Amino acid sequence: MKMYIIVKDNIPDKLVPVITAHASLSCYKKFQENDNMIKWINGIFKKVVCLANEIEFDKLKEEIDFVVLTESSLENKEVCLAFCPREEYSKKFKFLKMWTPQNI
Repeated sequence: MKMYIIVKDNIPDKLVPVITAHASLSCYKKFQENDNMIKWINGIFKKVVCLANEIEFDKLKEEIDFVVLTESSLENKEVCLAFCPREEYSKKFKFLKMWTPQNI
């Protein structure tokens, strides 16, 4: 069981740690009564941070049980999606690239 956090690939690396921290907390707050969230938070609460281009990001918004985050320093643009933890995700998630810092 894990929480996927998806960050747009054009977001500056220096912002990603704070954005993903906010995403994790925001997702928890929204879904804290969800059975999967309860199971996840009482376990080892794995998180996976991945990148998505604009097209992938929009396609992922067709999924269920997620929160969208915006960033005030980027003109309140959508920057991140955080998905309520679950055992299985759709195939789309398997093809996403994991985030690693590039230019910090």
